[in-house]
Amino acid sequence: MMPREPHTTTVIVPGLRGPVEDHWQTRLAAKLPNSVVVPSFTRDKRDLAGRVADLHQVISDANTPVTIVAHSAGVLITVHWAVRHDLPVHGALLATPPDLARPLGPQYPSLAELQDSGWLPIPLAPLSFPSIVAASTNDELGDFERVRAMAHAWGSHLIDIGPVGHLNPLSGYGEWLGAEALLGILNGSVPAPHHTDHGLVSPASEHAANLTAPPASNG
Repeated sequence: MMPREPHTTTVIVPGLRGPVEDHWQTRLAAKLPNSVVVPSFTRDKRDLAGRVADLHQVISDANTPVTIVAHSAGVLITVHWAVRHDLPVHGALLATPPDLARPLGPQYPSLAELQDSGWLPIPLAPLSFPSIVAASTNDELGDFERVRAMAHAWGSHLIDIGPVGHLNPLSGYGEWLGAEALLGILNGSVPAPHHTDHGLVSPASEHAANLTAPPASNG
């Protein structure tokens, strides 16, 4: 069973994608009895203000403490929200944020468009709630050292989850059991991360099977 804080609302913050059934965030939301996916899928990909407003509405409507689970650009939406609002948040799992230091790809806005829409610069203020940044060592959208620097600025625990690409179905995830393990850390049911020569890791992260899953069968 998923370890989590009782009586919490899990707020799922997707990145710049449409609804994807075979995405670990979609699967996680289906497992949790009290979860809400921020409904920004139909918004223009440049529309940061609208996505931040959608997240704020979901958090405002929650009648229990909120735990955020953000992926990709959803992490950036979360940190932009955090510098604008101060509603209480129990904790946040921030998975594979892009660093916006290189183009995202032809299907996404250009860096100039993202800057004009307020995505850049990425906020680097400390977050007012506990957070874990799950960083991939081979993410084409987020250099590990840049992500490490962002995590440090946010006051987040950085956890190296290995070479998982951008942690999406194209990278073979699909199911990602690491979300459940890291939420257990946020909720206090798993020991907290500790320092090593390589940064902050957790007992769970020392066992790759707990943080990664085999590639999804349908890619």
